[in-house]
Amino acid sequence: MHTATRLRALVLRQFRGSGRQVAFLATGLLIQFGVLLVIALPWIFFVPESAGAVLIALVVPLTAVVLAGPLLTEAQHARFRTRLGVDIPSPYEGRPPRLRAWLRSPVGRRQLLYHLLDGPLVSLAAILVLLTWAAAAAAALAYVWIWLVSLDYRADHPEYSTWAAYLTAAGIALLYLAAWLSGALTRLDTRIAAVLLGPSRAEQLERRVEVLTESRAGLVDVVDAERRRIERDLHDGAQQRLVSLAVNLGIAKATLGDLPEDARRVIDEAHREAKEAIEELSSLVRGLHPAVLEDRGLDAALSGLAARTPIPVRVSVHLTGRLSPTVESVAYFVVSEALTNVVKHAEASEAEVTVERAGTILLVVIRDDGVGGARPGAGSGLSGLAKRVASVDGTLSVDSPAGGPTVITVELPCVP
Repeated sequence: MHTATRLRALVLRQFRGSGRQVAFLATGLLIQFGVLLVIALPWIFFVPESAGAVLIALVVPLTAVVLAGPLLTEAQHARFRTRLGVDIPSPYEGRPPRLRAWLRSPVGRRQLLYHLLDGPLVSLAAILVLLTWAAAAAAALAYVWIWLVSLDYRADHPEYSTWAAYLTAAGIALLYLAAWLSGALTRLDTRIAAVLLGPSRAEQLERRVEVLTESRAGLVDVVDAERRRIERDLHDGAQQRLVSLAVNLGIAKATLGDLPEDARRVIDEAHREAKEAIEELSSLVRGLHPAVLEDRGLDAALSGLAARTPIPVRVSVHLTGRLSPTVESVAYFVVSEALTNVVKHAEASEAEVTVERAGTILLVVIRDDGVGGARPGAGSGLSGLAKRVASVDGTLSVDSPAGGPTVITVELPCVP
């Protein structure tokens, strides 16, 4: 039984899906028949005799087919979707363009190429495939047709059984050939339609880049919002508890004068550790997202940053309004990391930070009078700066000749 099942599956494997493929090809023939009927209408109702009438009989139907191009495209998309389960993506984002724009676009020209050339050629091949199916079925049923002829004819032609066997064998072979041709033509039509009726490779890549850009921007915003949330939680939670602890220890140290020396020493040590923990936590909070940046903006945040830098830093900010939180955060941390690099590596005596907006670009320039020689990827931290700037599609350039000065220029796209 198992062997018979495997044999039957092997025999019928070639015909798997043939019904859907035949229905798919037949539906394409119906669509092309409608196009052919429109082209033939003038020749059905009258026979053009003059050259002008012939020209009109050719141009008007073709123009009608061209104008119906978007509808034909929708019909073909529906055919692939319903008959094969193949969803050819739309080449448009959102609503399709108007007819005039569609005719002038590369998408419209590709679709017309399918409707006026590739579609008819595929339909012609489909006719041959369907005729092969019909001939194969008729030949394979030769013994059935024999029983439809009269008994006298069969008696007069005793060789009919041999010819029927040959026809049946040829019909079965043609059935396999028709099944293979149906699959091959369906695959060919699907590939052609995907290229001509769907988005091109360049359009797909462009759409993919847009999707990735939007998702990356969303991820950057989410990370920045999460950083601000952590900063608020630390500031309002753990930091306040440490401050309360330090205050209580200070009160205990001041009021409990009769404590043993060992207990007083323990309280002093705990008080000092609490204050150091508060300082470290404050630095950590500022490193995550300074509260002054969210409350008072980029100018105040950079001024506070410059005040904490060991070397003199001049800050000049020319902004007429607030920027998006993400752009402000990136600009702040770029300046923070750049000044940290200046202090660690540049051997500079002073630095200058300039921030101004030029149209839709936020220009951030950090200068120092150090020894120069800074290069991205040379261990100076500039690679991290470049990655942070690139997260919002910004650019970073470094001009740092040997002997200095070093100028880091950052351009960040910004919105109001």
